[in-house]
Amino acid sequence: MSETIIPEKTVEVVSDVEEKIEKTEEKVAEAVEEKAEEKIEEKAEEVKEEKKDEAESLADKTLAELSEMFRSLKESADSMMRSKEAENIKSAFYKLLGKLKGENSEDQGSLNNPFVAVEENFKAVYADYKKERAEYNREQDAKREENLATKKAIIEELKAIVENNEDASASFPAFRDIQNRWREAGPVPVNAYRDINDTYQFYVEKFYDMVKISRDLRDLDFQKNLEAKEKFCEAAEKLAENENVVNAFHELQKLHEQWKEFGPVAKEKRDDIWNRFKAATAVINKRYQAHFEEQKEEQVANLAAKQELCEQVEAIADKEVNSSSEWNELSRKIEEIQAKWRTIGFATRKENQKIYDRFRAACDKFYGRKRDYYAGFKDSMNANLEKKMSIIEKAEALKTSTEWKKATDQFIELQKQWKEIGAVPRKKSEQIWKRFRTACDEFFAERDKNAKPENDFHGNLKAKKKIIEEIQAYTPSDDEAANAEALRTFNERWQAIGHVPFKEKDAVNAAFRSAIREKFPMMNQRPAAKAGKAPRSAKELLLDKYHALQQDVTTYENNIGFFSASKNSEPLIKQMQERIEQAKAELKELEQKIRETEEEEA
Repeated sequence: MSETIIPEKTVEVVSDVEEKIEKTEEKVAEAVEEKAEEKIEEKAEEVKEEKKDEAESLADKTLAELSEMFRSLKESADSMMRSKEAENIKSAFYKLLGKLKGENSEDQGSLNNPFVAVEENFKAVYADYKKERAEYNREQDAKREENLATKKAIIEELKAIVENNEDASASFPAFRDIQNRWREAGPVPVNAYRDINDTYQFYVEKFYDMVKISRDLRDLDFQKNLEAKEKFCEAAEKLAENENVVNAFHELQKLHEQWKEFGPVAKEKRDDIWNRFKAATAVINKRYQAHFEEQKEEQVANLAAKQELCEQVEAIADKEVNSSSEWNELSRKIEEIQAKWRTIGFATRKENQKIYDRFRAACDKFYGRKRDYYAGFKDSMNANLEKKMSIIEKAEALKTSTEWKKATDQFIELQKQWKEIGAVPRKKSEQIWKRFRTACDEFFAERDKNAKPENDFHGNLKAKKKIIEEIQAYTPSDDEAANAEALRTFNERWQAIGHVPFKEKDAVNAAFRSAIREKFPMMNQRPAAKAGKAPRSAKELLLDKYHALQQDVTTYENNIGFFSASKNSEPLIKQMQERIEQAKAELKELEQKIRETEEEEA
């Protein structure tokens, strides 16, 4: 940066040659100054780009967050200086509002439409802000007009000094006072800025051309300018240590503007002071440029991370889902991905909106499919309700039958059909289950009362309990064939025994299975190999049991889906979850045993 050079004029007569040399140096310095100003303008363009990036930071905000941001901005002390930020928030708000209205078009006529209140509140706050902003702008315009009138008056004073050709010693203090008042006058209207400043600079140069100032007075002026510019250098060098690179760059632009307002220094110090200031400027400019390069690299990495999250959501959105438990699990994963998305910074300015739209579209697709599923699931539950009501009617019609054997088989078939039917609406689930269970209980209770000796259900119960005791007392041998034969015998004896009381059926069957699993873990409750066939290998038996446990887990999980549709089902769900955990633990143990068996066979 250079400055207007004061021609060396003294009370003594100075040669025309010296005057021409100094004017030539002045033109060279002005050319250097123009080049420096071009660089500053280039950096100003980068600042504009930064502000665009800041506007894009609103893309991920909700309507509530945007409304709160605007309210906070309006109430801030510097709200009038942040009009561009206010307009960015407004633009983001109405863009998001329009999109949400489009997605919920069926609710536009509803009295409970949530967007009406949100929009009206925002409009009210924005209207207050615009009113305050308009008043602020009127005040600023009036102030600029006052400043313009002040500067015109100052120019008239300067013009009078130049045209009067008064003695330098008498006019220089007045000139200094004019310079100070000019700097303090403040900004003027934009359309008058160039003309008023050009006119002022014209008469300043005229003053220096005509002033016959003494060398001592000029040197004193040089010294004052040097002291001021040394402070600018110190300030710029200190800015180079500022961790906030963007703020440092903005402060540097202010220093450059202030530098222009001061005159030249002594010729021998002119280059040194400018080079010092230019060196500090270069440091800040390099840090500023490096900051944006790092930011670009970070944005590229953010884009890659967001692309990966988009791929994950898109894969989930395309997945075939057939149960509510699976929908709930996938919804949890989507929420985790969305939370992770919010921790990632912005992508590149060119791609940020595109990648956000892609992510939003994938999420919308998933939740749209989920809504469709539950809409169909509701229809399915209503159909299931009709099927179960039909079963109830059959059970209630059958409960008074005295054809015990035939009716028993029919009730067992109805119970099997009931289990195969899926979930029903939650409000009806408990009610229809109690109704069906009551019909079953009434029939079996009456059947048990009228049981003939050949259908001694309580005697059958005692016989089955005795077999369970024998199994629990059985000590497996090292001979797998003998164990298989014992298992076959227990199964045949168990199957030969008739029905037990209905209320005891589930408990006694569970006790039998538990005893068999404990004593014959390698057999998986299968009968021994028939005569003439080779016995099954240990690995095959383990695999059979592994697959059976997998099927149990699937059944338990399906049961949880059915139970969740009824009230007071928490104990049942808890029981199913405990069984699932136990089965999964057994699966891990079986996996280890299968691996060990494979190693032994190898």
